[in-house]
Amino acid sequence: MKLQQLLSYTRKAVDEYQMIEEGDHIAVGISGGKDSLTLLYALHGLKRFYPKKFELSAITVDLGYEEFHLEPIEKLCAQLEVPYKIVRTDIAHILFEERKESNPCSLCAKMRKGALNDAVKDMGCNKVAYAHHKDDIIETMLLSLIFEGRFHSFSPKTYLDRMDLTVIRPMMFVDEMDVIGFKNKYDLPVVKSKCPVDGHTKRQYAKELVRQLNQEHPGAKERMFTAILNGKINGWPERTLQKR
Repeated sequence: MKLQQLLSYTRKAVDEYQMIEEGDHIAVGISGGKDSLTLLYALHGLKRFYPKKFELSAITVDLGYEEFHLEPIEKLCAQLEVPYKIVRTDIAHILFEERKESNPCSLCAKMRKGALNDAVKDMGCNKVAYAHHKDDIIETMLLSLIFEGRFHSFSPKTYLDRMDLTVIRPMMFVDEMDVIGFKNKYDLPVVKSKCPVDGHTKRQYAKELVRQLNQEHPGAKERMFTAILNGKINGWPERTLQKR
């Protein structure tokens, strides 16, 4: 995927769900993975020509794993002239040494988001962008159906009233395979996750299930995504379809 296509998908999401307003200061949550680095490129590119002017910063919550080197991301942010902040935490120590969690994902996500949101507010940002793509949204819907008994998924835009902060997901129309292609084409400086349960989670199960369903029933993934967009899910904002 070329940058122009990435920007087209990103603008589609931003326009149809009114994700960006004039004067916004948006923080990109950078995990070090391909998704968040692609999002950084997307919003950096969009900032150059989007009619509503906004500021951009980047934040990484360092969970405290050893050998997690962020120098390549610091260098990239410097090249893009995007302010970058690293938040050091002891989340890994708490999860795996103090609490010895066997299923740490939920608590880890809660602690990580708490640290991220606090840092976002400290930087003076009013919005934070998460790098969830189309596959993430579909997988979340399946997990919700299977394990919670409800039809639900991430919202494109969510206002957190306690924090006075808005979460946006500008890559919601981007396929994961396109993210992989973008990473390879532009040689993104991915910093591999050091989490010991990475690749062994319910989300990985959902990812493999979507892949299997789409192989056995070509087009199933797109139909599931369409069902989500048209599903009137509680908490989702109104969608404004653009004339093309």
